[in-house]
This record gives sequence, structure tokens and C-alpha cells, in this order.
Amino acid sequence: MSEDPFATFDAAYVLGALSPEDRQRFEQHLRTCDRCAASVRELAGLPGLLARVDAPAVLPDVGAAPPDLLPTVLRRVRRGRRIRLGVTSASAALAVSACVALAVVASAPPPSVPAPPPSFAMTALGQFPVRADARLDAFDWGTQVDMSCSYTGGRSGGDYILVAISRSGVETQLATWKAVPDNTARIVIGTALQRSDLAALEVRGGSGRALLRLTL
Repeated sequence: MSEDPFATFDAAYVLGALSPEDRQRFEQHLRTCDRCAASVRELAGLPGLLARVDAPAVLPDVGAAPPDLLPTVLRRVRRGRRIRLGVTSASAALAVSACVALAVVASAPPPSVPAPPPSFAMTALGQFPVRADARLDAFDWGTQVDMSCSYTGGRSGGDYILVAISRSGVETQLATWKAVPDNTARIVIGTALQRSDLAALEVRGGSGRALLRLTL
């Protein structure tokens, strides 16, 4: 991209130092160049700034402002302009980024967490001091059984067995545990049987007698 040939005309224009031809060319350029027009607006107060300089106090033998004062003032003015432009650009970029992030957050639906399947109370098959609830979670590899079993008898209840029964009648022992009075056993176990292939779950005593059953 070629450099703007009028980029350095701003200060000379404000101070009235351009030739009539250059002034006319620059004024025509200002009609189409927002950057130069903004620069002229920022330097518009420069003549007044220089008029406040006490030239005799600075340089008694010269009736005008020191020759190095104008470049110094211009450097400070332009440096301030660059800082303001940089801060403005950074703030604008930050605001745009914040708006984009806000739009993404606002438009993205909250992640949905599937509700766990319900637990079912197992049916007692007699008068036994034991009760249980079971929940089944289906996975690609099979089924996870999450069961809580409580023994309410006054003395040791012996051993218990959790058995899965498939729809074809095949029985699979999933877990064993020992009953403890007034205690709840938590059993989480997996089986390769798919949820749709399970016909029932049974809690059996050590003798193999079915105490609780959940028909699926």
C-alpha cells in the first residue's frame, strides 16, 4: 500500500505554512480522507498552544518561538494521538470480543444431563426381614445394576446372592454379600446382558431360595 503524500501536511496546514497551491490540494484531499481530516481536528489547537509560549523568557534574543519547539510539540501531540488511537482500538476489540463471547454463551443451550433411570422396589416373595431397590442403566456393553439392600433382622442374616435371569431363562450370579443387622448394602455391578434381554433380578438367600424379585 502506497504512503499518503499528504500525511505530513496537517501541522503546516493548521499553522498556515502551506503554499496556496499545496493548501488548495490539501483541502481537496481532506474531503475524501478521514484520517487527515481527523489529524487536522486534533492539531487545531496548536496555534493557540504556541501563542501561550513566552518566547522572550525562553530565548531572549529571538522574537519567535524556539525552532525546536514546534517539532517537540508535534511529537507530543502525535504521540498522544497514537496512544489514544491504540487504547480506543484495543477497547473496541475487547468490546467486540466480549460481545461475541456473550453471544456464544447466550445462544448456546445449557448442556443437558440425562436424568438417571428410576429405581424400582423389589417385590418380597415371603415374610423376610430384607428389602431392596434396584436401578438399571443401559450401556453399549450391557447393563449396570445399582442396588441397595437392607436387612432388618435382629441377628445375622447370612449370605445373599444377586442373580440376573435372561429372557431365555439363563441365570447369572452377579454378586454375593453378607447381611449385617440394621445396615444397607450398596451393590453396583455390571452384566453383559442388554437391558432388553433381562427378564428379572432376584435376591436369594444362601440356600438359593428367592427372597426378593424384580420383574423387568
